[in-house]
Amino acid sequence: MPVDQTLRLLREGYGWLPNQRRRTGRDVVHLRVLGRRAVSLCGPEAARFFYDEQHVRRHGVIPELVRSTLFGHDAVHTLDGPAHRIRKHMLLSLLTGPGVPELVDRAAAAWDAAIQSWSDLGMIVLFDEASRVLTSAVCEWAGIPLEDEEETSAVAADLRAMVDGFATLGPRHWRARRARARREAWLIRLIEDVRAERRVVPAGSVLEVIAWHREGGGQLLPARVAAVEVLNVLRPTVAVSWFIVFAAHALHRWPAYRNRLREGDPVFIEAFTHEVRRFYPFAPFVGGRAVKELSWWAERIPAGALILLDLYGQNHDARVWPHPYRFDPDRFIGRRIGAYDLIPQGGGDPATGHRCPGEEITVALLNTLVPRLAWLEYEVPEQDLTIPLNRIPTRPRSGFIIAGVRPAQRADTGEAVTGVPTAIGGKPPSSA
Repeated sequence: MPVDQTLRLLREGYGWLPNQRRRTGRDVVHLRVLGRRAVSLCGPEAARFFYDEQHVRRHGVIPELVRSTLFGHDAVHTLDGPAHRIRKHMLLSLLTGPGVPELVDRAAAAWDAAIQSWSDLGMIVLFDEASRVLTSAVCEWAGIPLEDEEETSAVAADLRAMVDGFATLGPRHWRARRARARREAWLIRLIEDVRAERRVVPAGSVLEVIAWHREGGGQLLPARVAAVEVLNVLRPTVAVSWFIVFAAHALHRWPAYRNRLREGDPVFIEAFTHEVRRFYPFAPFVGGRAVKELSWWAERIPAGALILLDLYGQNHDARVWPHPYRFDPDRFIGRRIGAYDLIPQGGGDPATGHRCPGEEITVALLNTLVPRLAWLEYEVPEQDLTIPLNRIPTRPRSGFIIAGVRPAQRADTGEAVTGVPTAIGGKPPSSA
């Protein structure tokens, strides 16, 4: 029987599954983790296999420490079959299509408004400030009132904590649990007020749609589950802060890309966005349960075994991405991205499977906010910018501190640029 790998997972983080393949020289690795028999898979065809519900189900697989921090109990991520599709269809109606540009526009406006305060502060932690911008935008868009800057900062801190503490057993985990309990209670009160008609919210808003959503049997979601799903709109939006800081890290290491982003070519902007999502670590892997005895590449997978799909490993697999540890946005120009190729937020069809329904919003927000970042001038003081791979989720240790923030000046007029100048390539696309 294989030795349990839980301690090695905690020690190696994102490198755990890639290291397992290197140690064994095999693409399919049998192991044991959290006391359970498991099989690790990697690659586009493995992703296609993993996201087939005839092979793998998610129900009962997500560990309690993840349910109590990141996703919430009884969330869409824990469902399979018709129940999953009904709930997922409701969320996709909010997170794709015509609602996306409105959220992106709110985020762009909040970013532009924040620049002056960043300048006044002298020095900021970009990770924290980006999360406040996104919290303000997504709550306003979702029909959720925030009273003032103090409440915005408190909500942003809790949404960050839920993401930051999902894969640890230490203080970050307990901070995340407390944050989730606080925000679920807050949203339960709002949902109950909406249902009792004590609060009027915009028709079609996230809060209104989820408050009145009915499951397959025609029943309303319990208020607690409705609160969980509202958080599953707010939390992933604020998690884009991680990618914004990774984009800042990329521009610091490879500053030549700043001018290319300023040129405003939407094809390059989206290529840069995808390369940030591929190159930098976010989710290390996803897990499911074999619904029956399976075979993959002539390897037996027993019924009930845990199946782990290595997201980080696939996004750095030379067979899929030549020179995978080279940051190269141009690899995405002219390349059609298959549904199982680039999988930082899962693979497959988000309408029918477990791929993140907020991926379109993630790409759209980055397409709009990263060029704005490129149009800022600032200094990067001495700090710890290392990105530890044994910390999940990881980010630059310092949160990326910048000083002397100011809008860039146009070379032709010397005028300060706010937002993204339409005269230099137009506004980036606001949907993926």
